[in-house]
Amino acid sequence: MQQTSSEKVEFPKGDTWSIHKFGGTCVGSSERIRNVAHVIINDDSERKLVVVSAMSKVTNMMYDLVCKAQSRDDSYIAALDAVLERHKLTALDLLEGDDLASFLLQLHDDINNLKAMLRAIYIAGHATESFTDFVVGHGELWSAQMLASLVRKVSGMDCNWMDTREVLIVNPSGSNQVDPDYLESEKRLEKWFLQNPSKTVIATGFIASTPQNIPTTLKSDGSDFSAAIMGALFRARQVTIWTDVDGVCSADPRKVSEAVVLKTLSYQEAWEMSYFGANVLHPRTIIPVMQYDIPIIIRNIFNLSAPGTMICQPSVNEFEDGQRLESYVKGFATIDNLALVNVEGTGMVGVPGTASAIFGAVKDVGANVIMISQASSEHSICFAVPEKEVKAVAEVLQSRFRQALDAERLSQVAVISNCSILAAVGQKMASTPGVSATLFNALAKANINVRAIAQGCSEYNITVVVKQEDCVKALRAVHSRFYFSKTTIAVGIVGSGLIGGTLLDQLRDQAAVLKEQFNIDLRVMGITGSRRMLLSDTGIDLSRWRDLQKVEGEVADLEKFVHNVHGNHFIPNTVLVDCTADSGVVSRYYEWLRRGIHVITPNKKANSGPLEQYLKLRALQRQSYTHYFYEATVGAGLPIISTLQGLLETGDKILRIEGIFSGTLSYIFNNFIGTRAFSEVVAEAKEAGFTEPDPRDDFSGTDVARKVISANFL
Repeated sequence: MQQTSSEKVEFPKGDTWSIHKFGGTCVGSSERIRNVAHVIINDDSERKLVVVSAMSKVTNMMYDLVCKAQSRDDSYIAALDAVLERHKLTALDLLEGDDLASFLLQLHDDINNLKAMLRAIYIAGHATESFTDFVVGHGELWSAQMLASLVRKVSGMDCNWMDTREVLIVNPSGSNQVDPDYLESEKRLEKWFLQNPSKTVIATGFIASTPQNIPTTLKSDGSDFSAAIMGALFRARQVTIWTDVDGVCSADPRKVSEAVVLKTLSYQEAWEMSYFGANVLHPRTIIPVMQYDIPIIIRNIFNLSAPGTMICQPSVNEFEDGQRLESYVKGFATIDNLALVNVEGTGMVGVPGTASAIFGAVKDVGANVIMISQASSEHSICFAVPEKEVKAVAEVLQSRFRQALDAERLSQVAVISNCSILAAVGQKMASTPGVSATLFNALAKANINVRAIAQGCSEYNITVVVKQEDCVKALRAVHSRFYFSKTTIAVGIVGSGLIGGTLLDQLRDQAAVLKEQFNIDLRVMGITGSRRMLLSDTGIDLSRWRDLQKVEGEVADLEKFVHNVHGNHFIPNTVLVDCTADSGVVSRYYEWLRRGIHVITPNKKANSGPLEQYLKLRALQRQSYTHYFYEATVGAGLPIISTLQGLLETGDKILRIEGIFSGTLSYIFNNFIGTRAFSEVVAEAKEAGFTEPDPRDDFSGTDVARKVISANFL
C-alpha cells in the first residue's frame, strides 16, 4: 500500500555518510576483524555504512562445496563442517553472551540448510546458477553478522547488519556481468531504513537479488562493486576501499621495485590502468561513483599511517601551463600472454566492411580483442588477443577470407606469439607535446623493439606491444624515465685497481651534486676486479665499497656481472666503464654495444688494436643509440684527446705536437741516479701507478704507440 506524505520517513542520504569496504584479507581472522572494528569505531563520520566480504578463502571454499556435490564427491560434508568450525571458533573468540548465542544459533541453522541443499545437488548431479549463488553468499552473511555484533559490544554504538539481498537489485547483462537497478534498489533501501534506522550499518558485499527476488552475486570483484553502488545510493561523502597495499602504484611493484604510491588518480586514469591489468579496481566499480563525483580512496588496513590513493575528478587547475612533462603520465600497466594477429593486403584498401568482417569473425569465436592498430593506408589491421584464443582466431580468419587469400587480395593472416602490452596512462598526456617522444626514446635506449602502437583520442593512454621477454625491461625503462631523473644510469666498473678505485671515490663524492645540479642519477650496480666482484640490485654504498667487496664479494664472473648491471634491475640506461688494460675485456665491447650498453674506457688497447675491430666498433656505435667514449690516461689524466677533438671540430689545425709521451720513462729517467738499481726504480714507478700493468709495454715503446694511434683515429 502506498504511503501518504505524512507517513513517509525521509531516507537519510547525503555527505554525512562515509562508505567503507573491507575485503576478505581484512577480515581473515578474529584479530583482523578486531582491527576492522577499531577502524569503524574511530571514523568520526556522522553516518557509516561498512561493506564486508567473506573471510579470506571462504568464498572459494563455498564454490568448492558446490563443485564437490555436483561431482557426487562425499567429501563435501567434511568440507562444510570445516567451514562451520572456522566461523564457530572465530565467533567464540570475538563474541560473548546473547550475541554469541544468537550468532551460533543462526550459523547452525544456515549450515543445516546448506547440507540439505548440497544433498539435493549431490543427488541431481547439477546445480543451477541461483543455487550456486545462494550457497556461496553465506560467507558474507556470517562475516557481516559477527562484525556488527563486535562493534556493538566494543563501542556500544547503534549498529545493525544488512543482508543486501533485501536491498540491492540487479539485472543480468550477459558476459557474466550484472547491471544495478538503481531506482528499485533505492526504494528497497528506503524501506529497509524505515524498519532498521541506524547510523552505523554493516552490509554484505558481493551478493544481491534479481527483480524476481532470486539470490545472485555481483561476480568478480563484487564487494568493491557493492561498495560503489552503495556510495551512489547514499550520495556518500567518500568510499574507502580497504586492502593490504598502501595504494595504487605507478607500476607493479613486483616488477618495478621503486614504483611509487600515487596520491591521486582521475576516474578515467584508474579505469585505464585497471583495463590494462593494474591492481586498482575493476572498471565497473568506478561507474556508480563517477556520476556523483564521489571519491574512492584505496587504503591499507595494515598500515593506517599511509594516506592511500584518492580516485576522483581532477580539479580544474590540475593541468596548468608549465607543469612538468612527467606529471602527465600517472602510471604504467602491462598485460602478458598475448598474441598479435596481423591481416594485411592491398585488397583491403578502400574496401568497405573489411574491418567489420574481421572483427565479426573474431566475435564468432568469442575471442577478446585487447588492442587494435590500423594503418592509415588501410593496408593492414593488427590486433592483440589472449594467447589461448589466437589459434581459434587465426583459423576462423583463414576460413572466412580463404577466397581473398587465394586471389591474393589479402597477402597474409599472420600471428606473432609471446607478446605483451605496455600501457602508459595519464590525463591529457596524449595532447601534451613530448610525452610520446619521451616514451619511445626510453624504449629505444633500452633496446626494446615495438611491434605495434595504439593511441586513442581519449588522451588517456598510449599502448605498445613488445615481446613478452622484453616486457619487464620495457616497463622499468619507461617508469625510470618518467619517475626518476631524466638520466638515471646503472654503472658497472670493470677494474677496481688504481684507476677504477679513484673513479669510484670520485663518484662517491660527486653523486649527490650530479643528481641535484645536473639531474643525473648514477647508481653503481657492480664492481669487479680480476678475482672478486660486488653486485647490487639497488646501488652499492660507495662510502664503503672496498670493505663490501672484501666481505660480500663473490668470485668474479664477467658474464654474470654484465647481466646484473644491465638486465636485473629497474634502470634502463647502462654504462660499463673499463678501467683495465685487459685486451680480453676490450674484445667484449662489440657485444656490449650491440646489447644497448654504453661503453666508457681509458683502456688504450681499445683503439690501438686491429683496425678492423676498431672500425667495427665505431660503425655499430653510429648505427645504434649507444655511446662509446674513449679518453686514454694521457697527460696525467688531463682530457687531452677530447680537447683536441673539440679544437679540430671548430676549425683549428694541429701543426706540431711536442711532449713527453711516456710518463713512466720520464719518471725512471729522473730517478735512476746514483747507486739505485734499475729494477728498484721500476718497482717504485709501478707502485706509484705510473707504469702499465706490464712495464715492458712502456720500455718497448708499445704504450707510446698506442697513445699516438688512438689520438690519430680520434
